[in-house]
Amino acid sequence: MRIDALLRASAIDQLEARILIAHALQWTRIELVTRSQDELSDDEIRAAQSVLQRRRDGEPIAYITGEREFFGLKLKVTPAVLIPRHETELLVEKAAQHLHAKSSVLDLGTGSGAVALALGHLRGDARITATDISLAALDIAQQNAATHNIKINFLQSDWYDSVKNKFNLIVSNPPYIPLGDAHLSQGDLRFEPADALTDYSNGLKAIELIIRGAPHHLENQGWLLLEHGYDQAQAVSELFHNLGWHDVHCWSDLSGIPRVTGAQFN
Repeated sequence: MRIDALLRASAIDQLEARILIAHALQWTRIELVTRSQDELSDDEIRAAQSVLQRRRDGEPIAYITGEREFFGLKLKVTPAVLIPRHETELLVEKAAQHLHAKSSVLDLGTGSGAVALALGHLRGDARITATDISLAALDIAQQNAATHNIKINFLQSDWYDSVKNKFNLIVSNPPYIPLGDAHLSQGDLRFEPADALTDYSNGLKAIELIIRGAPHHLENQGWLLLEHGYDQAQAVSELFHNLGWHDVHCWSDLSGIPRVTGAQFN
């Protein structure tokens, strides 16, 4: 069997099939083209068919290949962490705009470390602390930091519980999908850690906790920036206002969807 036959029989998106076959064979994308007429060995066919079947069963490509690119960084991912998504890059972009020389940053619920590492990559002088309640997630984040030689202080913490210092900037992409939301049982979300997706409540429980606790951990004039769901911008803004924050801002992603809300602590 040759590559073209494998692709025809894959029964999945052809781009996805190419990514997975290249991963299984440990070939580059260019080799898929230049070696397309090569006859594959039985072991190579079995390896390729195995990953294609996993994808047909719904498993996310990132978990099959064990990696996902985020903000130009190739990150290791496993089912212990949420798969980094491109829409979260807006959180990084807005956070970077509020960094100055040697800013201190707290990333709450870091998961794979995507946001913290992207900020560290952009601003090597930033002093970044990243927390997660999951030791398995912290292990993945630490591996990613080591791979990219980015210095991050990792801390196991249930939100602010183990955080003692104050910071110029707090960022978080917390669980914000309401319990019972149909999306939790659809697509890639079926395979991702539930604790990173839902707060087991109305989708605003973790967000409110973070907003309420931020004044105790922010320097004066510091910023809190939060990613949230596509339909939560108004509710999150109201939480900020109700908890005494002023001059609340909301930013939309490239699709025009309100995705990040934040405010400055005075």
